Amino acid sequence: MVSDIEIGRSKRARRAYAFDDIAIVPSRRTRDPQDVSVKWSIDAFTFDMPVLAAPMDSVVSPSTAIAIGRLGGLGVLNLEGLWTRYDDPEPVLAEIRALSPELATARMQQLYAEPIKPELIKQRLAEIRAAGVPVAGALSPQRTQEHSQAVVDAGVDLFVIRGTTVSAEHVSKSVEPLNLKKFIYELDVPVIVGGAATYTAALHLMRTGAAGVLVGFGGGAASTTRASLGIHAPMATAVADVAGARRDYLDESGGRYVHVIADGGLGTSGDIVKAISVGADAVMLGTALARAEEAPGGGWHWGAEAHHAELPRGSRVQVGTLAPLEQLLFGPSANPDGRVNLIGALRRSMATTGYSDLKEFQRVEVVVAPYQGR
Repeated sequence: MVSDIEIGRSKRARRAYAFDDIAIVPSRRTRDPQDVSVKWSIDAFTFDMPVLAAPMDSVVSPSTAIAIGRLGGLGVLNLEGLWTRYDDPEPVLAEIRALSPELATARMQQLYAEPIKPELIKQRLAEIRAAGVPVAGALSPQRTQEHSQAVVDAGVDLFVIRGTTVSAEHVSKSVEPLNLKKFIYELDVPVIVGGAATYTAALHLMRTGAAGVLVGFGGGAASTTRASLGIHAPMATAVADVAGARRDYLDESGGRYVHVIADGGLGTSGDIVKAISVGADAVMLGTALARAEEAPGGGWHWGAEAHHAELPRGSRVQVGTLAPLEQLLFGPSANPDGRVNLIGALRRSMATTGYSDLKEFQRVEVVVAPYQGR
């Protein structure tokens, strides 16, 4: 039973919770961490960990996509990023890292004004495929129709349509909107689409035939969407709502399971644990992986919102460099802050609460316990 809060005489609002507002509760059973499985499967693909690296230029390059794939995750390349605009993006990355805060946004807008080159889309995806790992690329809804054929021709195993918010019912008086249902039906690979943050929006996206739905928008260390647009989705509630849509769509469709992927607000291992506890099947990590030594941002992190040509609603932020990618994911860690050994922490949390796999762990007891440590 959901109770509304009265903001004023003409407006009521629902109380929503962030990951910091909840905690999981141990049960009567415990397990050894090595007996816990963190494998995740979507369509015909099985991954050793439920981690997708976010399609952000500070996180995923072709080489880091390969490294993440070899470690058992999925690296998603931003097909509107520097790797598809420049033959050699390394000098551009170096310039972005060196920019002063006062000049960063304006200069990034200029650098990302370089046109996307379809031949580079094919070249970068071919580089990942040649390494023998699953290939995934991402486009925004606005660019999907323009560049999807180049993506199809290059060959991807999973295709991601990712935006601040993605709707199955976009309305426009000036341009023909992307028909998600038709596009997904005609595309011969699984499609992951989002963000969405409500039950209704997610249910509509599931009805398009998407294999997975990304949950969240306006979060993350590099985002200022709440300040600029007034939009924010407390992630614990958003993930639980979308998981509810998955449950109801499973009945509606006669057994078709759509994966829920938390995308935002996942800076520590504890956030990852709590995302799965409230219903996520996997997580898409940006900030957490931008701290890896191999990350192309070199300790800096930014998303597409940071260089939007008309309304930037993100910023380039310094997140630092903590450890090599493998150590960041699997440890060991020398710090107790939850930023290193992300998968090891997930295993231990599942073992401490007595669950043997991710689907079981979604049933763990959760309490509302706002964190007072900050």
